[in-house]
Amino acid sequence: MNDDVRNIVLGVVAAGISAALGWLARTYLWKRRLRRKQAFFGLPEHSESLLVVNRDAGSTDLAVHRHDVFALLELAALIKDCGAGAEVVTQDAARQGFGERTEFCVGGPGSNRRMAAHLQAMLPGVRINTDREPGPDRLAFQIGGEHYRMESGVTEYVLLARLTAGQRRGGRPVFLFCGQRAINNQAATRYLVRNHERLARKHGNGSFVLLLKVINSQAYGPDVVELVEDVTRAAQTPLPATTVATPT
Repeated sequence: MNDDVRNIVLGVVAAGISAALGWLARTYLWKRRLRRKQAFFGLPEHSESLLVVNRDAGSTDLAVHRHDVFALLELAALIKDCGAGAEVVTQDAARQGFGERTEFCVGGPGSNRRMAAHLQAMLPGVRINTDREPGPDRLAFQIGGEHYRMESGVTEYVLLARLTAGQRRGGRPVFLFCGQRAINNQAATRYLVRNHERLARKHGNGSFVLLLKVINSQAYGPDVVELVEDVTRAAQTPLPATTVATPT
């Protein structure tokens, strides 16, 4: 074998080794990211989860608002990426406890009994005005001593929460998407899908409650979302009986 042939063979072998090492590194990084994603969402491969859907608050029928359907589709894609399965149940049919399966609960307490139960049990510092009568405080959030009013289509709020409080070791989390309007629920699911890695780095696999603001949904839909603040402590602290909220 002359020098030219030997150099060609060595070059091919070196290229093959580099390609194999690159593939192994990419596979390792992909699997590590997947494991972290599965841990954050409580969705190990082949596990089952629960998607709790609300009803359309603006309809007398047992219908689901189209934005809530879009939210469920985004969550279903996320669950599939983790290699897990999902069962979709309506808010009045979900009667199991929490911790056995990861739960994604969509909708405000006025249209989702399951959400109302979760807020009462795990977020005693949150009050939501479910009165359907027109007025400045319709659908307003009270979190601790702060009050967040909705300006429909312009400024709207949604709570995004990952809750594990009171669960046994190894229990699955509950994710809440509690918006003032259905489009806000979709905005919160999209925010979670886009930012789950950053949230996992900041909060680990523990509980958090974030207040998000949806900006100009009548023009931008669910795409323009701002983080107002982390309200975990205020949301988990019971409200005093004489709490006076400050309008925001």
